[in-house]
Amino acid sequence: MTEGVSKPDLPDSLDPFRLTRRSFLQAALLVPTALRQSGAKLLGTVPLGDPGGASPPPFGRLLGDGLDARLFTDLSQIAEPSDLRTATDRFFVRTAAPPSLPSGDAWTIQVGGLGQAPAAVRLRDLDTLVTPSRRILLECSGNADQTNYGLLSAADWEGIPVAALLDRVRTHGADRVLISGIDDDRRAWRTSIAGASWIFTRDELQQAVLAIRMNGEALPLHHGAPVRLLVPGWYGCACVKWVDRIELVADDAAATSQMREFAARTHQDPRAALARDFVPAVIDTAAMPIRVEKWSADGSIFYRIIGLVWGGTKPTDALSIRFKSGGPWEKVADCPLPESPLTWSLWSHTWRPREPGRYQIVLRVDDASIRTRRLDVFFYVREIDIDEI
Repeated sequence: MTEGVSKPDLPDSLDPFRLTRRSFLQAALLVPTALRQSGAKLLGTVPLGDPGGASPPPFGRLLGDGLDARLFTDLSQIAEPSDLRTATDRFFVRTAAPPSLPSGDAWTIQVGGLGQAPAAVRLRDLDTLVTPSRRILLECSGNADQTNYGLLSAADWEGIPVAALLDRVRTHGADRVLISGIDDDRRAWRTSIAGASWIFTRDELQQAVLAIRMNGEALPLHHGAPVRLLVPGWYGCACVKWVDRIELVADDAAATSQMREFAARTHQDPRAALARDFVPAVIDTAAMPIRVEKWSADGSIFYRIIGLVWGGTKPTDALSIRFKSGGPWEKVADCPLPESPLTWSLWSHTWRPREPGRYQIVLRVDDASIRTRRLDVFFYVREIDIDEI
């Protein structure tokens, strides 16, 4: 993806006023006090496009099945901090549930490896280990649809700490742990390969949980029911669904097929063959616009860019924004310091373009200590056509 390349216009079928009535009214109330007092009026929203000019997919509806399934979250509808928890039925889906899964009531996880006889641990016997819910964001490592980047959501999760389970069954003698889940191997899939598993060091699993509840309810089937792995801050490809096996493995264990499939997307060395050659599949700090609002005040037009910031290992408010390749960077006007990098937060910026035309909105982090590999290559670039100033 190259910033600044001219692309086709957006299709006429893309509705420029996509906000729901509720979100429209909320947006009007959430502008800075100075704007409200000035009598500014929200006129609507302007569609964010993509360099190819494609239309976004239908949101909140499961498309396809098995490993080819997708459900996209409509990020443009986030209008206030209370919207930052994605409703369960709108949380993105990357892989749909296999057709035949064991009963959740009888679900067991086989735990063993390295000469230890596997122990069948019943999921229902682990209720006493469940920890309070935490707001955690998940992003698919293949979140590359430039019309919406909708394979990104955040929910409140409750589960069993993986470290506590390993301690309970007295697994010792190795610092690498293979976690596997049931996968749909009925046929060859168009977009992925069956074989859901990932190998971690014990240290990498210190904050990991086997999630059993999502947003206060039992985990839904397509989100891994009755149990899925959740590794805070890691891409979704490492957060295995329908977990049924945890196994200690040797230090020279080969990388799994899932690790190899998603190696490039998780910034791995292309020569990596062993699990120990892989670096943590963590989400770097990232940011992007999700909505552009069109406003009027005192007879003039201006725009508010609403966006998200997420990922990384430490919160940051050092965001800058640019609208043209080679143009000036501006500090994002309203970027509260996030409480945690493990979820997302909202930022906004008031913009008065000098002329109509097509713009490309990109973000950067002005802190050299923060790694931003996707932002560095303009991964989350969004295009917009401005016809009135």
